Amino acid sequence: MDSTQLLKGVLDVAVLAAIQDADGYGYDVVRRLRSAGLEDIGDASVYGTLRRLYSSGALTSYVVPSDGGPHRKYYGINSQGKAMLAEQRESWAAFAATMNGLLDPSKTPTLRKIGER
Repeated sequence: MDSTQLLKGVLDVAVLAAIQDADGYGYDVVRRLRSAGLEDIGDASVYGTLRRLYSSGALTSYVVPSDGGPHRKYYGINSQGKAMLAEQRESWAAFAATMNGLLDPSKTPTLRKIGER
């Protein structure tokens, strides 16, 4: 299966998750995503996503000078970004459960009615 289209749909949440514990600059975020298993992720896609998330207010940024080259722009997740990540986690869990049920009906969890034990 070509994962390119899947990556487009989850890039925001992937980037937010990659920087939830530690701020990172563009290529650092790319490396984190690739080491997590998203080997096909494009540099330009991640840089564009960082800029877009920053513009939407989900990220903060600051510049750190570098002794051996150009300065690096670091991005960090703020409270709005954390809320966005939490919401997208819930959406992903529901979507994944639905897809897992479609792909392997034998593993569909049995839902109980409210109040039922």
